Amino acid sequence: MAIIHAAELTPSKRDALRAWLPSRPWTSSTDVDILGAYRFDDPAGAVGIETFLISTGGRVLQVPLTYRGAPWPRSDDALVTTMEHSVLGTRWAYDGVADPVYVTALVTAILTGGTEAALVYDYEEYDYEAPPEKRAVTTRVVGTGTPGTPVPAFGSVSSIDSDDSTTITAGATRIDLVRAVDTTRSTAAGPSLTGIWPGQSEPVVLAWIRPHED
Repeated sequence: MAIIHAAELTPSKRDALRAWLPSRPWTSSTDVDILGAYRFDDPAGAVGIETFLISTGGRVLQVPLTYRGAPWPRSDDALVTTMEHSVLGTRWAYDGVADPVYVTALVTAILTGGTEAALVYDYEEYDYEAPPEKRAVTTRVVGTGTPGTPVPAFGSVSSIDSDDSTTITAGATRIDLVRAVDTTRSTAAGPSLTGIWPGQSEPVVLAWIRPHED
């Protein structure tokens, strides 16, 4: 379950993505249309994890971000922006592929058949009492694995970008995160995460784990 605050962000997520994306190899366009987003849970409750599906420059791109309440000194190069959150204060947003919290959540979903987190509003910042309200989820993802499958612990990760994907190395595990989404691709060569979002009704591959090489 992901707790969502009814808050204002400066800059907005869209503006932050517009400013950051042209520095990546996947697009030079600043025309950003957010098609959908999904979240994973951080079991420790310290890091927000949100992945965007974006239409820009004629491509559908996938961009995972992690939100932290303090700078993360191990990943200065992965900083996307700092945001002022009207409830939580300053938040540091990082490219998720550099963050072991995101990579662990992604691999867990793939290997255990996990899904996106449910979204729940937190009303504690208001003067009136109201029970948490479920927010409609329009972007859904699911892993091809089996519940109970062991998931490695990742202390650190590294990644390499290409024109259409990012290859993440975490210990002995290598994950291909699709950056430029092929909206016709439904299977991968290894355990995978597939997803749908508004305008994409058939599941497509968003990430997959490469088989071990002997």
